[in-house]
Amino acid sequence: MAAALDPDRCFDPDPTVRRVARELFDETRRLPILSPHGHVDPRILATNEPFAEPAALIVQPDHYILRMLYARGVPLEALGIPRRDGASVEADPRKVWQLFADHYYLFRGTPTGVWLDYELHEVFGVRDRLTGESASGIYGAILERLSAPEFRPRALFERFHIEVLTTTDKASDPLEHHRTIRESGWRGGGRVVPCFRPDAVFRIASPGWPAELEALGREHGAPLTDYAEFVCALADRRTFFRRMGATATDHAVLEPYTTWLPPDEAEVLFQQARQGQVTPADERRFTAHLLMEMARLSLQDGLVMQLHAGALRDHNRQLFEQFGPDRGGDIPVATEFTRNLRPLLNAYGNDPRFTLVLFTLDESTYSRELAPLAGHYPAVRLGPPWWFHDSMEGMRRFRERTTETAGIYKTAGCNDDTRAFCSIPARHDLARRVDANYLAGLVARHVIDVGDARRMARALAYDLAKETYKL
Repeated sequence: MAAALDPDRCFDPDPTVRRVARELFDETRRLPILSPHGHVDPRILATNEPFAEPAALIVQPDHYILRMLYARGVPLEALGIPRRDGASVEADPRKVWQLFADHYYLFRGTPTGVWLDYELHEVFGVRDRLTGESASGIYGAILERLSAPEFRPRALFERFHIEVLTTTDKASDPLEHHRTIRESGWRGGGRVVPCFRPDAVFRIASPGWPAELEALGREHGAPLTDYAEFVCALADRRTFFRRMGATATDHAVLEPYTTWLPPDEAEVLFQQARQGQVTPADERRFTAHLLMEMARLSLQDGLVMQLHAGALRDHNRQLFEQFGPDRGGDIPVATEFTRNLRPLLNAYGNDPRFTLVLFTLDESTYSRELAPLAGHYPAVRLGPPWWFHDSMEGMRRFRERTTETAGIYKTAGCNDDTRAFCSIPARHDLARRVDANYLAGLVARHVIDVGDARRMARALAYDLAKETYKL
């Protein structure tokens, strides 16, 4: 069966809305891609080695795919995902691809299906539907293309028209791959920059915290034996990240709780953590205090602060123990922003030097909390629908529930938040289509005119991300 992408996909069936949506999308579809928040491994662009084969490129790194396959009973071992205990897993990538193709129907009607269809059709030139019957032929065709120079990572980066690609990196990361990219002289028409993510050294109750603290001290150049030196190390690493091109920090928390601790209490908690004598409740308070410190430092160094709240990580303990994190076992929880963020916003939310981008997995907060916060505090921007909600309907709900209170100019544009490099253009294509369709609906109802819609469509596709993230 032939596969074709309808040029009007995601547009309203109403011909009046659809016509305007087409016009708006035609004006934004070729704009450069700004990817201010993502998880692509910079190593692939540093080495520029050919991608190994289709399963390793498309299936295995994408937790969106793994989650839906696992939910239907497909073992991760059968998909070639390494186990922590070293037990054997499927080693034949063709069998992994065949299993993926046999279950491709699971992605019908999902954003993952939309992205995959685009990736296969537009990136790899596949013109047949992926099914169990067509799997082998499509695998071979993609494998052959991956050996060509035009399918190397840097060539695809240029073909995707990426202007900025931001990775997400631990505070202790020496950023060697970023250095390699800079020293290679390759620019590709765009930039690859890091983002400072210190989560690992905030989690003082984690068994891995002592090793993370040691790594941070090693990069800092001195042992971190007291709280003051710890904060100094974080500030120094932020400075280093800025020199390497970073414009933002990123913080993932279960709840966006913020508060100042007295200096002696912060020191006590730090020393107790060094002795392994802290509780999850201690970690909660310490993290809340450190978020205040990060906002304070943003006023000094200008880094935009991102806060991703509301994911209960590794809900499936068995999956985590067998395969580690980022395998699709994270679940959203209800989240409260207004009270939790009040200390931080009262301290810094009115300062023009500060930008705070808020992300949520709790859609009920859109109109109740996030839009009013962004519609009041100068520092606040709303990040786009994220993770479980970066979908056609999820993006539509976000626009409908935030625009009337905050307007689009208090949002941060689009980001793709992906580990799957070849899905980047697919994700931006979907976002631009959905935004064009939303604006076309406003035109059809005479809320805005076409001229306004054109300016707003460009802002959502490009200008707002560039402005918010200082790109």
